[in-house]
Formats: sequence, structure tokens, C-alpha cells
Amino acid sequence: MSAEKRIDITQPLWDQSTFVGRFRHFAFISNPLLTFVPEKQLYEAKDLYMKYKNGQEPSGTTMAQVVRAKQLYESAFHPDSGELQNVFGRMSFQMPGGCLATGAMLQWYRSATAVVFWQWVNQSFNALVNYTNRNANAPLTTTQMGVAYVSAMTAAMSTALTFKFVIQKRATNPILARFVPFVAVAAANWVNIPLMRQNEILLGLNVEDENGKVIGKSQIAPVKGISQVVTSRIVMCAPGMLLLPVIMERIEPKPWMQRIKRGHILVQTAIVGMFLTFMVPTACALFPQRCKLSIDTIKRFEKENYEEIVKNTDGKPPQYVYFNKGL
Repeated sequence: MSAEKRIDITQPLWDQSTFVGRFRHFAFISNPLLTFVPEKQLYEAKDLYMKYKNGQEPSGTTMAQVVRAKQLYESAFHPDSGELQNVFGRMSFQMPGGCLATGAMLQWYRSATAVVFWQWVNQSFNALVNYTNRNANAPLTTTQMGVAYVSAMTAAMSTALTFKFVIQKRATNPILARFVPFVAVAAANWVNIPLMRQNEILLGLNVEDENGKVIGKSQIAPVKGISQVVTSRIVMCAPGMLLLPVIMERIEPKPWMQRIKRGHILVQTAIVGMFLTFMVPTACALFPQRCKLSIDTIKRFEKENYEEIVKNTDGKPPQYVYFNKGL
């Protein structure tokens, strides 16, 4: 492969300073079909990715093969550790996994038992996603993971049950009960993700200059990154969980829907799937993956970390530091 045709395989193929560029990138690596790629093919893609990165790819390798290897590698391997991720925790599984859990929560919301069970299923799935996409440089202990999981479960179930009973007693419009799952999921996300990534806040996150050189740590950086991730996760599920109840409330009385009552779960799951196919890359693209933080913020709130950055930059700290916000 000639030098002029080479790409930086470690960088996205599209401009990440624009929403459209970020959307195309995340649609590229979160394609649900990537979930079904055999493990053997994934390791072959990793091998080609690494060889191309080091300029050692086999003779005759085409650009299409390089791009495909890049897609498979970035969809399935952890960006920090390079380890193969659990298939159920990958972004490419967000659509199939999310549509099954969300469809079930929206279908079976009437009884307290169903609410508790499906919130447990959903939060277990979310915990796996959060663990899979954790920062490998700030590993959690088993106790910390357990606390994060139990806390998220408690937040989701208590929120869901509280809103359910309040709505049953005071609300006159029955459609409001259909929104209980969304409120519970949103509340749980603000507990689950911060706790699953607590060590990033406690220990600090490596920050870089614009050239990618690590120049210090910051504990505010992960707070900003995690806040953006939580917001993205809520936006990801919002259209399906907020619009679908309205849709179902309108079409359920229809004669054709009455004839297929047992098929309602399939209808809801299919609609949620369509929403998520579009919303997964949309939500991931809301904020740049390489997040930036003003050095003045670090100077104001993290004196020791600021002094370390000044020392590492020979007294000339950059205006902004950069870090990976995670997914």
C-alpha cells in the first residue's frame, strides 16, 4: 500500500469537531450487525489493525480491508486495554439489548412485581455495559462494583415504585403510568454510571495536551465526562420511552391490535429497535469523545494537579487539556 494512501488507523475517519462527523463514526462502530461477527474474525481484524498501525501489513492489503479491520476492532476491543469486550456490553449490542429490555419495561408496567423485575433486568444490562466500557486505567474492586450495582438497582426500583403508586393514587390520565420506566431509568443512570466510574473521580483521570501527550491528572475532568455520558444515555432511550407510550395508547384500542394482544410486546420491541438504531449513534455523538477542560478550571479547583501540570509543561500549561470521556 503506497504511503500517500495511508490513513491514521487510530483516528476516526470523519471530522470529530462536527456532530455529523461524530454521528457517522459512532454509526460505523455501533452497527448492530457487528454483534454477530465471529470471535475468530474479530481477532483477525485486530491482527491486521495492529500490523497496519506499525506499517507491517501484508503485501496487497486493500484500503477496504483496512477500514473493515478498523471497524471490527473499534467495535469489539477495549480502547485502553485492547481486550475483547463482552459482546453484551458493546455499543453494537445497545440496539438489540436495549430494545428487548425497554420493550419489556413498557409492556409490563402495570404490576409492582413486573416493574421490579424488568427494572432489575434493565439495570443488570446497564451495569454490564458500564463495566465493559469502564476506564481500564482506573479499575474497580469487587466491592465497589457490587455497591454500584446495588445502588443503581435501589434507585431504579424505588423511583419506579414511588412514581407508580403516586400516579395510581392521584393521576386521572392512565397514560402517565407508561412513563414510569423512563423516570426510573433516568434516575438510575445518575447513580449507576458515576458509581461504576467512581475511581476516575477519586484517583483522577490522565489529561493530555492537544498533541496527545499526558501532562497530568484531573478529578474534575471525569466529572465533566461522566455527566456528558449520563446525559447521552438518557437521550439515547428518551424517544423510545417517551414517544412509544403515546403511540401505544393510540393504537391499542384499534380492532387489529385487540386481535393480537399477545403480540403487543413484539410491536413495542420492534418500534423501540427502530428508535435505538438511530438514537445510539445520535446520543454518542452529542459530545466530542475527546473532551476538553479549561486549565483555568483546574487552577481554580485543583491546585495540586494544576501545579503538577505546570511542572510537566515547563511552566507553560496549555489553555485546554484533553481526555477521553468514555461511553
